[in-house]
Amino acid sequence: MTTWFRSYWDEEDTWFYFEVGDDGWVSRQAELRGAELRPVAAARDTDPDMQYGITAECPVSEWEGHAPEPLTAEHFESVWNTARHQLAARFT
Repeated sequence: MTTWFRSYWDEEDTWFYFEVGDDGWVSRQAELRGAELRPVAAARDTDPDMQYGITAECPVSEWEGHAPEPLTAEHFESVWNTARHQLAARFT
């Protein structure tokens, strides 16, 4: 079952938004930095390059020190799509 959650990393003042598949690996990930929530990544595990960033490099079960906050699919989609479009606009 696919799940969605977010975690805050205060060292970088960044919110990380994750979509995680049945296998425990991140399939999509968005990163929003600072008080203005500026998108710095909106990656898919199937992206052919790193233009939009990268997804986590190990399964969620191996992570330490994060406090996941569950999200609905709709909330994740809204954040991820907005971040992806804003990043795409920067590249054109």
